[in-house]
Amino acid sequence: MASLSLSSAHFSSTSSSSRSSISTSSLSPSSTSLPLLQSPIRRRYRSLRRRLSFSVIPRRTSRSFSTSNSQIRCSINEPLKVMISGAPASGKGTQCELIVHKFGLVHISTGDLLRAEVSSGTDIGKRAKEFMNSGSLVPDEIVIAMVAGRLSREDAKEHGWLLDGFPRSFAQAQSLDKLNVKPDIFILLDVPDEILIDRCVGRRLDPVTGKIYHIKNYPPESDEIKARLVTRPDDTEEKVKARLQIYKQNSEAIISAYSDVMVKIDANRPKEVVFEETQTLLSQIQLKRMIKTDKASPVQDKWRGIPTRLNNIPHSRDIRAYFYEDVLQATIRSIKDGNTRLRVDINIPELNPEMDVYRIGTLMELVRALALSFADDGKRVKVCVQGSMGEGALAGMPLQLAGTRKILEYMDWGDDETLGTFVKLGAIGGKEVDEEDDMFILVAPQNAVGNCIIDDLQAMTTAAGKRPVVLINPRLKDLPASSGIMQTMGREQRLEYALTFDNCYVFRLLYYLGTQYPIMGALRMSYPYRYELYKRVNEENGKEKYVLLATYAERPTPEQIDDAFSGKSRDQSKKASGIWGFLSSVFS
Repeated sequence: MASLSLSSAHFSSTSSSSRSSISTSSLSPSSTSLPLLQSPIRRRYRSLRRRLSFSVIPRRTSRSFSTSNSQIRCSINEPLKVMISGAPASGKGTQCELIVHKFGLVHISTGDLLRAEVSSGTDIGKRAKEFMNSGSLVPDEIVIAMVAGRLSREDAKEHGWLLDGFPRSFAQAQSLDKLNVKPDIFILLDVPDEILIDRCVGRRLDPVTGKIYHIKNYPPESDEIKARLVTRPDDTEEKVKARLQIYKQNSEAIISAYSDVMVKIDANRPKEVVFEETQTLLSQIQLKRMIKTDKASPVQDKWRGIPTRLNNIPHSRDIRAYFYEDVLQATIRSIKDGNTRLRVDINIPELNPEMDVYRIGTLMELVRALALSFADDGKRVKVCVQGSMGEGALAGMPLQLAGTRKILEYMDWGDDETLGTFVKLGAIGGKEVDEEDDMFILVAPQNAVGNCIIDDLQAMTTAAGKRPVVLINPRLKDLPASSGIMQTMGREQRLEYALTFDNCYVFRLLYYLGTQYPIMGALRMSYPYRYELYKRVNEENGKEKYVLLATYAERPTPEQIDDAFSGKSRDQSKKASGIWGFLSSVFS
């Protein structure tokens, strides 16, 4: 069977007689190429909005959403309980910071607990101080009592907890088990010994600032700083090897206690790659628990299925209204669950800028549908389109967005002066965020050759704080300049920032590799449900339907999709190679 790919290449206008090629360069606000800008459709959409249920978003009582900055908070009864272990210099501290930021867990470290108890002068703290002053190890019963006390607090019960590097021995693990302290997952960060030794031995401390450097991986910024750096007493090769030996002895004993929930992660990779795997594991636990709690099907209930004839251009009004509603409901559910950094990826032909049937009017109508729906509920929405980037010869903006601001200004926003009151237009940047704004919808933010939108986008999300920011069809991958600057300088930070936006809706059509016709299937995800893989099937009398092939807790890889269409079981799957390397980048 031929391989399948996503609809990412140019759509040939000669592939089907039923598809007409529409040039976006000839569009204007009054053009008949934009039927959705006409008032009959406005009346139709008002009717549609009346049929939708907006009870999931409370009526406007204040200008703030009850959300948490970019944290995952699903509607589940029981919060996450996580243990993480790793050798010295394995990157455990960094992963703990990322987990706490993303999932809102309470970070519990025995070192921090000991210092806090001693500083507060509690009974436990006084007992611990006696042992610490004498140079002895604090007994397990004291440490366990501190940990148990911390776990019993309301914030840990409500938000979940992350036990950092504890338990350290089998006896401690048994004591926690007797107290019914059991993790959902035990994460073990695995790094080769020689890498750990190099990380420790190469570390240097700046005694003035307390900042940690590495002579090879993270050198100091100046010769002045370099001259005053010192090696910490514990960072000699002899002491590092001794610490690793102790860690291995303890970890081997702990693994047996948590073997049923332990997951080993290769931590000898960039921190964002390691965290992506960690985030996937924790999100899968949340999703399974949510499905179990709600007794829901892994596929969305009360959903009428994928519309047919998606290769017929222009799309019918019913098809467009279907996707507007589908995106809207997923966005509402995600915001209700406290997510504030969202992205929508929808690539039907009329919304795929890499196809020659792309219609800017359809994208604008989708944006308007979202904005009006939240405005109807009393929210003040700012719709933002990036302006010209760069200076001199590099000044300009992506072709996809040319004229977008003018189209938004000329669109019909209703007779009640919605535009300018509850809906305002703006650009992308920190200065565009006003105190009165409740949420922000960003129209296809993207990088251009030689210019990057990330800095403006990051400034805007920082200024927005806990208010929702929704990206519609963003394209945040690096685009190389002639000198390749954009590919290298700050790339790690840009990719890390892009990962802070969570998909609330995904819809992509699938074709045979190298073609864009006929449609072979579709991939769909509507928050908080699973990714759903469908196969398009021809029926009698020229009809068609989409049949569900598989569901996935996380976005499936190209080889998983190909295996599902080929009917292979998971143990028959083969590692992607060759052209799949390219397709993997399409999915990222």
